[in-house]
Amino acid sequence: MSRLYDHGGNIFTVARALGLAPDQIVDFSASINPLGMSPMVNKALISSIVSLIHYPDTSHIELKLALAELHGISPHHLTIANGSTELIYNLPLLLPGKKALIISPSFSEYTKALDQHRWDTQHFVLTPESGFSIDLGKLEIALAAGVDALFLCNPGNPNGTLYPQQLIEHICSLCKSSGTFVVLDEAFIDFCEEASSKLIILQNDNAIILRSMTKFYGIPGLRLGYAISNGALAERLDLLGGPWSVNTLALAAGVAATQDVRHNRETLAYIRRERQILSDGLTDFSQFKVYPSSTNYLLVEISEGMTSAELKEHLLLQRILIRDCAGFVGLTERFFRVAVRTDEENRQLLGCLAGLLG
Repeated sequence: MSRLYDHGGNIFTVARALGLAPDQIVDFSASINPLGMSPMVNKALISSIVSLIHYPDTSHIELKLALAELHGISPHHLTIANGSTELIYNLPLLLPGKKALIISPSFSEYTKALDQHRWDTQHFVLTPESGFSIDLGKLEIALAAGVDALFLCNPGNPNGTLYPQQLIEHICSLCKSSGTFVVLDEAFIDFCEEASSKLIILQNDNAIILRSMTKFYGIPGLRLGYAISNGALAERLDLLGGPWSVNTLALAAGVAATQDVRHNRETLAYIRRERQILSDGLTDFSQFKVYPSSTNYLLVEISEGMTSAELKEHLLLQRILIRDCAGFVGLTERFFRVAVRTDEENRQLLGCLAGLLG
């Protein structure tokens, strides 16, 4: 059963296979805000139901203005999309060339999207032994071989490593010299917004930032994301999305989500506290090595005993779902990822692990 669920958050598939309802499984495989959507988002969704008799606003202007205020940038730099994954699949159509380099381990959809558009994809693999650090000298050599697009996730997914703005600036400089377009995926940067490289990217004509609104704001089922780039690229991306790719409820939820300052602050405080508690609890198991994370998930390496797939199957018997990371380029069958969930759920996971591992 273990290889059936390659993606995190496949709760419906897992539930059907086990003959359970989705709410009977505690899903640690999807890294979504454990506090859920804000009360303001819930209210906005209910209020917007009457608007479903109309087509969605194709200009996305209200959400663009809300995001522009949030980030202190012009709305002309924003492209709204049906999740950041839509942008990942549309970008290869706009980028010149056909050779891409992905800093891995990383989100699998980059490779799938590039393959779909017949790009030649290679991986610049980071090692767990180095703490997933990026060697700029080696990267420069790799870029010199002729790379048209570089894909980098910050914070790293699934490792949670946060790369400093200075490093991102160096990478952008190397890519500018080699004529390489930079795709910087900041899907989880909301959990450490002060580290975003959005202003660095806006200074480069050959770069774009991808952002997700589903993780931090707790609305993955609505599908909402956006890109930050120069005005010309933003306009071209807008045209690729089609006239109604973003629905009315998602647009309303996005505006409300950015405005609920209280809920967002509570989320940050809660994640920081529970991430530390969960990390400490996992570290107590001698079989586990927990990697530092700046996000709402933790990457764990099993030093001995069962594989991540076997651990996943044992926990499924306890109705707990984790993410087997063996499928990530650069990781082995000894790696798994867990989301930071509520205090009660985190303790439930630790209790089940204690029963399994002693």
